[in-house]
Amino acid sequence: MKLSLKVEYACQVLAQLGYTVNTPELPHIEDLAKAEGIPSNYLVQILNELRTAGLINSRRGKQGGYALARPPAEITLHDIMQAVEGNILAHSQPGTGQSSPRMSAVWSEVAEKFELILKSYTVEQVMSRGSEEMWYI
Repeated sequence: MKLSLKVEYACQVLAQLGYTVNTPELPHIEDLAKAEGIPSNYLVQILNELRTAGLINSRRGKQGGYALARPPAEITLHDIMQAVEGNILAHSQPGTGQSSPRMSAVWSEVAEKFELILKSYTVEQVMSRGSEEMWYI
């Protein structure tokens, strides 16, 4: 499986926003883009999708910026994937071939297990820890 760059960037920016929870200032797009090495024009699109999905909040103006809509421990990788890619493991209805019903069942099982794994990881878990380099905005 190959994750899109969009999903990778969305996960990174949400982790970055996790570092700013309970801080007085909200980071701006330029701050987030610089901290995570994401082109700011592409980040705008990702942030819009995350905001539409209810994962982040934004505020306009000089005191504005972006913040997580929920605590980092309550946002899962599944939430992020759904926000930016939709249901990536959706498959079509079984065809008329002899093996089609079994293949459909297998793909359904794979999708269920993948969803469970994605739901088991949170933004808090993917944030840097300990000796890893941390970025503060």
